[in-house]
Amino acid sequence: MNENVVMGLIVNEDMTLTLAELSHACRVHAEWIVALVEEGILEPQGDVRTGWLFSGPSLRRARMAVHLQQDLGVNLAGAALALDLMDELESLRRQVAFLDRET
Repeated sequence: MNENVVMGLIVNEDMTLTLAELSHACRVHAEWIVALVEEGILEPQGDVRTGWLFSGPSLRRARMAVHLQQDLGVNLAGAALALDLMDELESLRRQVAFLDRET
């Protein structure tokens, strides 16, 4: 019998992850997460790297950056631009949906 096991993590807006937890969840080295911070893709809470905390949405952005870089060959600057554009698109879709409900 062929059984596939799927594991997941439920992410909410209020959760926080340390640098080690975020890098583990994304299956990357912590230095790669640091590069995302330096590129402006992620914005941790805290001033010292060892005390950084990342929000739930940071996990989604980091995983998307992993996909863009590893699967599509996009560099970090391109990933930052793509993620910003995707966020803008999502915001515009929410606005359109809100306006549709108003009419």
